[in-house]
Amino acid sequence: MGQTASVPTDRKRKLEVIGAGFSRTGTLSYAFALEKLLDGPVHHTGTQLLKREDAYCKKWNLVYQHQRNGERKQLLAALEDVFAGFVGATDTTAFDFLPELMELYPDAKVVLVTRNQEAWWRSFKVVADNAGSKLMGYITMPLPGVRWFIDTARGFFEAAEDRTGHECNPHWIEQHNDYVRRLVPRDRLLEVELGSGWEPLCKFLGKPIPKEPFPRVNEAAARDKFMQRILLKAAVAWTGIFAAVGLMSYSSWRFWRLHLESIMMRYTDMI
Repeated sequence: MGQTASVPTDRKRKLEVIGAGFSRTGTLSYAFALEKLLDGPVHHTGTQLLKREDAYCKKWNLVYQHQRNGERKQLLAALEDVFAGFVGATDTTAFDFLPELMELYPDAKVVLVTRNQEAWWRSFKVVADNAGSKLMGYITMPLPGVRWFIDTARGFFEAAEDRTGHECNPHWIEQHNDYVRRLVPRDRLLEVELGSGWEPLCKFLGKPIPKEPFPRVNEAAARDKFMQRILLKAAVAWTGIFAAVGLMSYSSWRFWRLHLESIMMRYTDMI
């Protein structure tokens, strides 16, 4: 949400790092960091699903449908397609499919970013309270790409409930982290606290430490700013739609009025 959506130019490149840290654990900051270290495009859920073209966003909607319907073969093929060319992935669309991505990319390493549970819940509760808003779904209907997001986001919460065995709650992050620890072999997993900087990540990936500071993006502020732009675009789109409908209604009314007047005049002449 705080960057332009990366579009891979070489679809032969494969995932090297899978970010397994739950949403609101610096996923956008780590996406920037991985782009720097891996020298390639990194898939961040919010950025890709809200800023890419309509056809790509629709693909993600279908990915979650395959997961929901238990269509494993179709799911694996769809994941290979949507992640083709990306060297890293963070946020929901990465960890929702962690077992499948580990299978598709057996050499990929997994990074689990952790965060204080209380601080995480204060941040995530805002997201949880607004997730799946039917009103927002209606508002964004005229917007290409974005129009798929609300229905796709339903899959985010379904997947989290499946892997943790619990509905959304203040301890979801701890339940999620335990799931990741059970799933990922220790030699493929780096567990790091939010705010740890470059050193543990670079050591894990065998990369030199960059001279520049570790990226730090205020995801809440980026989200709010982006949503303001979305609402403005939606308002403009709906204004255009209502104006077009109004013009068509007026034109139809005028056409039929003139048509009826013509009929009445001919009928009067006959009398």
